[in-house]
Amino acid sequence: MEENRGGHGLTEGRILSIWMISFVALVLLPSVFRVSLGISHFYVKILIKILEWATLQIEEGVKQQKAMALENLISTGIIQRDETPMEEEVVGRCQGCFSLADVMYFSKKGCEAVAEDEVTRRFSSEELLSWNLLSRTNANLHHVSWKLAAVWVTGILIRYCLLLPFRICLSVFSILLLVLATTVVGQIPNGRENKPQRGSICVANHTSPLDVLILASDGCYSLVGQVHGGLMGLIQKSCMQTSQHVLFERSEMKDRHLVRKKIREHIADKAKLPILIFPEGTCINNTSVMMFKKGSFEVGGTIHPVAIKYDPRFGDAFWNSTKHSMMTYAFNVITSWAIVCNVWYLPPMVKEEEEDAVHFADRVKAVIAARAGMSVLPWDGGLKRKKVKETFKEEQQKKYCQIVIENGSVGNGNVC
Repeated sequence: MEENRGGHGLTEGRILSIWMISFVALVLLPSVFRVSLGISHFYVKILIKILEWATLQIEEGVKQQKAMALENLISTGIIQRDETPMEEEVVGRCQGCFSLADVMYFSKKGCEAVAEDEVTRRFSSEELLSWNLLSRTNANLHHVSWKLAAVWVTGILIRYCLLLPFRICLSVFSILLLVLATTVVGQIPNGRENKPQRGSICVANHTSPLDVLILASDGCYSLVGQVHGGLMGLIQKSCMQTSQHVLFERSEMKDRHLVRKKIREHIADKAKLPILIFPEGTCINNTSVMMFKKGSFEVGGTIHPVAIKYDPRFGDAFWNSTKHSMMTYAFNVITSWAIVCNVWYLPPMVKEEEEDAVHFADRVKAVIAARAGMSVLPWDGGLKRKKVKETFKEEQQKKYCQIVIENGSVGNGNVC
């Protein structure tokens, strides 16, 4: 009996040793020396082939009627919108004079907003047009065929029994390394064209806390961000010991002025790392770019735009902080197939003469959205946590009044 126990212990020790050697050789050393073995690219290619095969299985197994119903189910559009602007809608009716029928226009827009507004759905996970064999999509199709069901079950076993333990070990090791490396000062590698340089500002769209890790894997940055608690707070405290970062409380107005001052001082020193800012101020679901806060564009200096776009086929990178804690989000990430991301370093931009900070921010936002293939929205991402400002309502009222006044209906007393 003792010999059997000793044999089992020796076998387990060998397995652990093999695992550790493989981890060091295939993950740790290539990461340290910034060398790619091509394993990740090969893994992604296999996933693409599997997902393409699954899509064909679904198309073959579902009849045309069911496929049409599925298309309606998966589609994110609840209602068919009329995108006619207010100017055309109102002016086209009674030559722009005041009309009681105009009430119907605003009532229709109000009903559309209640049913499905273009802002709120940016704070929920992006829906897919085809199933990626994960449970987060709103249509599980593993029942279509036994082959698809077998692949789905196999995928669950691989993700939870193989990838999950491996990624947990890798994450724990990375966090410990970050906590211990308090005296390490990062260096910017010889970057490619358009990469942010020292003493500059780098701005990017924001989908996930992973944005920081992805950009930091290709260069070092000082960060500007909100103070967090819990696991995220621990990581922030560790980062504060390795580089100069700017953290603030979102609710404190005085912190905002202090942040601008620190950013100006930071970019004035060309020996310091480029400072990374996410002007949206919150995570958006990888489908659009929302309003850029003007504070980052008031301090002057060169702006280096960076566009970040995740491939939703392999996993959902979006963090809905109002719904999921950091631990829940981390669990969802490490149990997905993979996180695949495209990053584009765009040409540096400077504020033009007589251009205010708001228009400069909009210009940078438009460039980022166009490169990443996302839609541009004028709304503030802060609407995730607070109500619409009264100024937004007043803006629509002023816009309508201006249309009526320009057509002379008020002065002439014309009413349709």
